[in-house]
Amino acid sequence: MRIAILALDGLFDTGLAVTLDALGVANRLASRTMGGAPRFDVTVVGVRRRVRSGQGFSIPVQAITPALKPDWVVVPALGATTSDLLVPALERADVKDATAQLQVWRGEGAFIAASCIGTFLVAEAGLLDHREATTTWSLAPLFRQRYPSVSLDESRMLVATDIGVTAGAAMGHLDLALWLIRKASPELAALVSRFLLADIRSLQAPYIIPNHLALADPLIERFERWSRDHLKEGFSLQVAAAALATSARTLQRRCQEVLGKSPLAYFQDLRVERAQSLLHGSGLDLEAIAAEVGYLDGATLRTLLRQRLGRGVRELRADLR
Repeated sequence: MRIAILALDGLFDTGLAVTLDALGVANRLASRTMGGAPRFDVTVVGVRRRVRSGQGFSIPVQAITPALKPDWVVVPALGATTSDLLVPALERADVKDATAQLQVWRGEGAFIAASCIGTFLVAEAGLLDHREATTTWSLAPLFRQRYPSVSLDESRMLVATDIGVTAGAAMGHLDLALWLIRKASPELAALVSRFLLADIRSLQAPYIIPNHLALADPLIERFERWSRDHLKEGFSLQVAAAALATSARTLQRRCQEVLGKSPLAYFQDLRVERAQSLLHGSGLDLEAIAAEVGYLDGATLRTLLRQRLGRGVRELRADLR
């Protein structure tokens, strides 16, 4: 498998390093135990001759030439981890050149893989339009607002489509590298996972901090605070909207635009987050925790938690096919 890693100024050092390390380990293990196959021929390329990482290290890159015909192109994340840093970074000339190059490679049949903020570059190139994708959960509201044609689900760690694969936040680079290895050989991926003490995770959902997402919009931030104060009560969209001095339609629309879900779904997320927190540190039994977050009994809460876990496993299996 021929893999080109597209390195841009200010990239996330760990994203590049963990990708190179995982693929390097795969090559060494394949050589020792599987007769040298599969093999990953990895080239780090750049749209500029000189590239420096986010930590200031010089990255040796090869020029992009017509002779370079990758099977896969991997786009590591930029180190711009907040909206106010990322938006201007996406307007840089080298980033514009990179998105144009992604379009060329895809037109030539290459598959595109990106993790974390790298997914923004793929979206900028228009390659995720009308497709499912994931991204770093912390910038999901910006992604959703900037690319409304993409079907975003930031709860998932990996989303595979016809054009390639997207992966979640920061250490999702490792999940992505393991996914690529698994595409070539499930046996080799299992070996690499054991040597690196790592495995592909199905979900970002357990890591998402709901109140961080709420900060992306003043109305949603107020709704998040109101919801936490009313978790024990049954949810009413009309009551919530009235308490926030807005209309039910506006609250519904803003939740969908910012969070990609309904007010009720977000309210349920907050209930589950609170329940999980109590499970790990309160000493309360499941029945008491269920009552604390507004469920009738522990069986209801247990079923909901199992359903969410099951959803993650099913989606992982689908992505690996």
